[in-house]
Amino acid sequence: MARAHMAESGHTGDTVDGGSRAGSRAWRDRWGVRGPGIWRRGLVLAALAVLLALAMMLHADIPNSVGNLGSLWETFLPWSGVPILLLLAGALLRRSATALIAVLLPLLVWANLFAGQLTSKSGTGGDLTVVTHNVNAENPDPQGTAKALAASGADVVALEEVTSKQADTFEKGLERSHRHHKLLGTVGLWSKYPMRDVRSVDLKMGWPRAMRATVSTPKGDVAVYVAHLPSVRVQFRSGFTAGKRDGSAAALGYAIRHEKADKIVLLGDLNGTMNDRSLSPITSQMRSVQGAAGDGMGFSWPASFPMARIDQIMVKGATPVSAWSLPSTGSDHLPIAASVDLSD
Repeated sequence: MARAHMAESGHTGDTVDGGSRAGSRAWRDRWGVRGPGIWRRGLVLAALAVLLALAMMLHADIPNSVGNLGSLWETFLPWSGVPILLLLAGALLRRSATALIAVLLPLLVWANLFAGQLTSKSGTGGDLTVVTHNVNAENPDPQGTAKALAASGADVVALEEVTSKQADTFEKGLERSHRHHKLLGTVGLWSKYPMRDVRSVDLKMGWPRAMRATVSTPKGDVAVYVAHLPSVRVQFRSGFTAGKRDGSAAALGYAIRHEKADKIVLLGDLNGTMNDRSLSPITSQMRSVQGAAGDGMGFSWPASFPMARIDQIMVKGATPVSAWSLPSTGSDHLPIAASVDLSD
């Protein structure tokens, strides 16, 4: 009886083991993961993955001579993660080991460029809290926007794209919380602290779109710049039209380079991201608070579905502590805020 039982048990085990192996072979046959096919499929996907990785690594070498293609690519560079996901899905559907391995290349490049921005680097404290907001010339609720900015708790508020019709609304809406203010052209600065040496900054546009002021904070004087660089457009024939923006960026960079103050804060809508090489006259000499102390990507435009951070807060001679976005107002931009340390 014992031998019969053992024999029966052994026979059952062989059947189960054999069935398992047969099922495994059937699965491999069905999904095509046996033989050389798994390496031969998906070669086009693999090539696209390698090209994408090279475009990300060498983004600064993509020429601007044709439609400012390099700047356009750099503006939306964080979104290169989307084609990576599409390539990954394609590699899985094609059941291609070659494509899967190739997709790792752009994935690693993207992680090296942007993974650090997915985590919060914000600290606490800070000596000066600032807000900048493109309020939109067609803002349907400037009064509500002014109320939200007044309640933000910022020491300094910079506004861009303020029309003559909106000016009185923003002046009245912010005068109780920020009694010191100046509006030049379509840009303005409101401060809880006294301001002096207020003047326009020439952006080579023919009308005021930038200004600077010395703000006397409890931690000392700070030169605060407010700027709204020209808009850019993506057109089929001419590509990424950013010539006026680039010229104004050079002019603003020149002004900042010749600023005598030790501590400088730049607030404004620069119509470009920190990755865009055309803003290097500015970005090469200042530090982005979002990059140093932000929480996430910090995209600010468009407000309905933010895709790029074209509104910037940058510092020189000061230390970023935290950076964040404020809730949407009636504008097509989100207001952005930051806290900075002014200690020597």
